[in-house]
Amino acid sequence: MSETPDGPLTRTPHDADVLIVGGGLSGALLAAQLLRLPGRRRVLVIEPRSELGRGEAYSAVELGHTLNGNAARMSVDPDNADDLTQWLTTHIAAGGWPESSQQPVSISELFPPRGLFGLYVQQRLAEARAIGTAQGSTAEHVRAEGVDLQITADGAVLTLDDGRQLRGACAVLATGMFPAARTPQTESSGLNAAALDPWDVPAMERLDPQSRVLIIGSGLTMVDAVVSLEQAGHRGPIEVFSRHGLLPHVRRQPPEWVDFLAADHSIRSPRQLLHELRRQCREALAAGVDWQAPLDTVRAHIGRLWRQATDVQRRQFVRHVRPWWESHHHRSPPLSAELVARLHGAGRLRIQAASFKGLEPAADGRLAIRIRRRGEAETTRVVGDALINSSGIEYDWRRVARPLPRQLLARGLIKPGPLALGICADAGGAVVDAEGRVASRLFALGPPLRGMWWESTAVTDVASQAKALAARLVALG
Repeated sequence: MSETPDGPLTRTPHDADVLIVGGGLSGALLAAQLLRLPGRRRVLVIEPRSELGRGEAYSAVELGHTLNGNAARMSVDPDNADDLTQWLTTHIAAGGWPESSQQPVSISELFPPRGLFGLYVQQRLAEARAIGTAQGSTAEHVRAEGVDLQITADGAVLTLDDGRQLRGACAVLATGMFPAARTPQTESSGLNAAALDPWDVPAMERLDPQSRVLIIGSGLTMVDAVVSLEQAGHRGPIEVFSRHGLLPHVRRQPPEWVDFLAADHSIRSPRQLLHELRRQCREALAAGVDWQAPLDTVRAHIGRLWRQATDVQRRQFVRHVRPWWESHHHRSPPLSAELVARLHGAGRLRIQAASFKGLEPAADGRLAIRIRRRGEAETTRVVGDALINSSGIEYDWRRVARPLPRQLLARGLIKPGPLALGICADAGGAVVDAEGRVASRLFALGPPLRGMWWESTAVTDVASQAKALAARLVALG
């Protein structure tokens, strides 16, 4: 490998210094961080979509599909929490997003449409590309899907769905999330084949406006599905089934609260955390403060608490606490929450605690599902006109029937993360293989590391990981 005063050049046998597999939020932010660092390097971002920076989450085109966090919480710059607020200020002043004027709050409190957030990510990537060009670095979009990966002594070889092979000094799995509604499953129930996409408004426009719609799952994907139905002109009944029947709480803007976990490191187990968090919330309510204020301080400590917990403690958290954690922590944007509350209050939307047990034949173009309501031993048949799978994200890579996860598992290059959530890696994102060895050429960031940090999907999580991983990759030389 030749050297220049600016740093190492791309190794001659390689197509790139870094192969980034996935060009959604995670891949785009990592590419941007690599471009901004001094030195010359070539980055290839492998992404089948026509645009980088959007992925599943930010390809939405409907204005009603918004972020579930306000602008002040969603910066892609880990060194500037106001970056999105500043970008929105300029964008709105230039005539962009005129609908924002309908919300009488400050720009930092706005919940931007997800499609607009994707534009923001793309602009920050474009700015990083300009910096990289001045330094001799590039980031190119290879429009294809990675279907196989091999690790060699001096790098990685990625096979694409068109048969091409790309060689890099290292590879990064930035595959993002696998929404259950759009992800083929190794053991399929047939649900996705029968169900409407939660974000496909044109498909919902073809429904009879008075049709009865059944929805599996009651989290944020369900909220999006209800927004989609409303925008499609649906006016009929909506039946929601989920195991616990819990709805996401609405996200508010609580005042500052003391960071009690920073002051007390004796809190280590999920049981201790819940006990103290409940006490803090009671204290807040007694003082007339929103209970979301103490809860929001926990966010910065989740990674540490999860990493130091035992497998038994983690399993107890997932089994007994997770549904309530998700509904309280992963909260709904206000306008979407208002819609759900209005439909629920009017009796059009009904939520039932029940488990989905499978599809059943139905006549006259309708469909039927079998459910088991909570507390009941027998199952019940429910008939509807349309079905939506809003069961959230599939984090168990063993259940994802896509070529790359299957090949990585078959080759032993990865192993499931704790509790089969994502994949295993060290604290800096180096992937751990099936034999427990830490890779020197294969890394991951974002949602694939769910099992390592529990919360590894939020914008701020991904942004911080991208900055740290970029520095680590550059240090490899």
